Amino acid sequence: MSDPGARFLTGSTMGHVVRMTMTGAAGISFVFLVDAANLFWISQLGEPRLVAAIGFAFAIQFLSVSSGVGLMIAATALISRKIGSGDPQGARHEATSSMILTILIQAVIALLVILFRWDMLDLVGAEGETRDLAARYLLLTVPSLALMAIGLIASASLRAKGDGKRAMFVTLTSGMVSMVVDPALIIWADLGLDGAAIALNISRVVLSGMALKFAIVTHDLLAWPSLSALKENARPFLKIAMPAMIAQLSTPFGSYLLTGVMAQFGDSAVAAWAVANRLYVMAFGGIFALSGAIGGIFGQNFGAGLHQRLWTTYRDALIFCAVYALSVWVLLVIATPLIIDSFGLSGTAAQVLRAFTITTGAAQAIMGMVYVTNAAFNTLGRPGRSMVVNWSRDGLLMLPAAYWAANIWGAPGVLYGQAMAGSLVGVLAAVWAGMFVLKVAKGGEAALDVDPRRGYRDLNRFRRR
Repeated sequence: MSDPGARFLTGSTMGHVVRMTMTGAAGISFVFLVDAANLFWISQLGEPRLVAAIGFAFAIQFLSVSSGVGLMIAATALISRKIGSGDPQGARHEATSSMILTILIQAVIALLVILFRWDMLDLVGAEGETRDLAARYLLLTVPSLALMAIGLIASASLRAKGDGKRAMFVTLTSGMVSMVVDPALIIWADLGLDGAAIALNISRVVLSGMALKFAIVTHDLLAWPSLSALKENARPFLKIAMPAMIAQLSTPFGSYLLTGVMAQFGDSAVAAWAVANRLYVMAFGGIFALSGAIGGIFGQNFGAGLHQRLWTTYRDALIFCAVYALSVWVLLVIATPLIIDSFGLSGTAAQVLRAFTITTGAAQAIMGMVYVTNAAFNTLGRPGRSMVVNWSRDGLLMLPAAYWAANIWGAPGVLYGQAMAGSLVGVLAAVWAGMFVLKVAKGGEAALDVDPRRGYRDLNRFRRR
């Protein structure tokens, strides 16, 4: 018997994909809009090294935040399965255990980044005062990652339940607070880069507080901490979370490597790269939201044994990805001159920005398929395949493609190489995951070859309906 609150077991799967993705996209895009505004206010100080410093710091902090996103994906998968199978109490304990484990893992990652931030900045090509500024920014912002972990898992529980609106409201509220605090601290209080760091920490506090309120008060999605529940849930959580986290780290790792390639063209190119990265995550928030949004849809339907709906969810997500990406690309191309003028880019920097809006935007219709395949693999018990897909793109193909293209076209070639590698892997991953989802849809649990020793004991209870 499924949980009466399970929202994804009936109705159009495309409707669920659009609703959950768009609410997720609104939240994610607004957060990154705030981040872009943060960069804009820093650029108004008239010191390119400050913008470059944030660019270098972003490449490293992206690694840290992405690890949290990987943990959130695992939590969404497991919580939604419990909800779909009619075990709300198990879902609450799953959420609490996931939150505790995520806080601990993020605290360790934050400590490592703080201890080795100078070495990481050296590897990415930061030098002189720009390097010092980036290191200070990291020191001020990375410790709050553990706090942010609370908000991530609380939001994951909301999405697993199907409450995309409140999950969106969490990010919108924290973003609106940051939108007000940013100019106040950066410009009016004359704190510059330190002001940007303080504003980021304040937004993380608001995000965690709002997410907890909705998860506890509105939906009762968290149980009191229990050592026995933590021991029981730790293994299945880590079985998904560790490969999912490693898979998520591939994207910032690739960005980290590409920042090093871009650094050879000077601070102006890195500054444009920083702007492009902000625009990328802001404009394509719908694509990034796909993985977390459809994870809950996959999880509830798999937990309830509605296997045929897994295929329609996968198909509809791919269609949505292509339509969304191409629509955003058209808007980016139109807005390119305005973006260049707004950030005061010229010369090489302007060329880099144009390469992003024209090439990366179009390629995202194919590159974005990876986010759909990740959701399928992670939720249906094959997180290792997501790791293979992502690291094939970012760890094997991205860097040589970027170097090769940069040698031909200069700084814009870094974007061209990124698009080529991402598109190739996107197509191959979509085919691989499609074959897998079809197999599960036709064969149910038997197609997964569930082994209790691998941490999926709860799946044996499910029956096809």
